[in-house]
Amino acid sequence: MSLDLKQLGDLDFENIATWPKEVKVIFAVIVAILMGVAGYFLMIKDSMDSLNRLQAEEQELRGKFEAKYQLAANLPRYREQLDQMRAQFQDMLSMLPTQSEMPGLLDDVTFLATDANLRITSLNWQPEQPKEFYTELPIEMKIHGGYHEFGQFSAGVANLPRIVSLHDFTMVRSDDGVSMTVLAKTYRFSEQQDKEGK
Repeated sequence: MSLDLKQLGDLDFENIATWPKEVKVIFAVIVAILMGVAGYFLMIKDSMDSLNRLQAEEQELRGKFEAKYQLAANLPRYREQLDQMRAQFQDMLSMLPTQSEMPGLLDDVTFLATDANLRITSLNWQPEQPKEFYTELPIEMKIHGGYHEFGQFSAGVANLPRIVSLHDFTMVRSDDGVSMTVLAKTYRFSEQQDKEGK
């Protein structure tokens, strides 16, 4: 039985039971397709988007979990490293002179110069220079002597138990030796920082 297009125009939607079998099948397929498409867009699509979003979130959370697990697994080693760093920090801090040790440190530097047969012509404390975690304490020194004596003096300063560094030196040769102007700097842990840390 073939379908006649004129017959399709005469179909009564209020009495579907009288339609030819082929038209009913086609109509049922079209309705099924429309219901499937409508169902997908009205119900399944949002759920699929939500599923995809949740899967992406799951992957992100898994990544965070793995990173935190690695940190937790290495926590004892990190604590051990932190203890070592604290001990090293305390050792380095002990190499910085306190306010009360400054005169003794100046005596040590003066002794090193005289022990190396150098003549100190002047010692001038320069203004303190506060930095973020420490304070620089510069001393301008004018010393007179020979080249080898300056080397012996520099080696002695490097071997002091407290941190002292030599900067901005100038040397001028004269008939009886060499005159050197040098800026010796020592450092003190900032007291404000120390109080805030406690």
